[in-house]
Amino acid sequence: MVLGSPTIHPDSFVAPGVHIYGNAVIEARAVVMFGVVIRAELDRVVVGAGSNLQDNVVVHCDPGFPCIVGRNTVVGHAAVLHSVKVGDHCLVGIGALALTGSELGEGAWLASGAVLPEGRSIPPWTLAMGIPAKPVRRLTDDEIERQRAGVATYQQFLEAYKPLLG
Repeated sequence: MVLGSPTIHPDSFVAPGVHIYGNAVIEARAVVMFGVVIRAELDRVVVGAGSNLQDNVVVHCDPGFPCIVGRNTVVGHAAVLHSVKVGDHCLVGIGALALTGSELGEGAWLASGAVLPEGRSIPPWTLAMGIPAKPVRRLTDDEIERQRAGVATYQQFLEAYKPLLG
């Protein structure tokens, strides 16, 4: 068992009511919203700089399978990340599940409600949908811009909430 203690960058925002246990790292300007649970007792969890975990996200790991969220990534409400590697500039949709050993390449999207099975991957800059999730097409320039806008919105939340809630 790894256990350990969380490391939370002072320039991040972790909302009240968030539960973080074990060897978790929250990097600079990461935003962890209300109701999120991060359990890193069995391996490490990293939430990359500028990324956001929206309300009620669950992040957990199995031994030997850390959960890494890259930089400037959006993880939608009530998504579950279980021992997954999520690249930089990705989007995990509302209620999506990514399971042990799965991987999202840089800029990849896992659609809302989709399930990425164990050991499967989504190529960079590709949208995957369905149960099980399968790559369906390359992202459009408009979609890439929408993801960037989602990151920017949560950076505004960081600026608004941090002075009020710490």
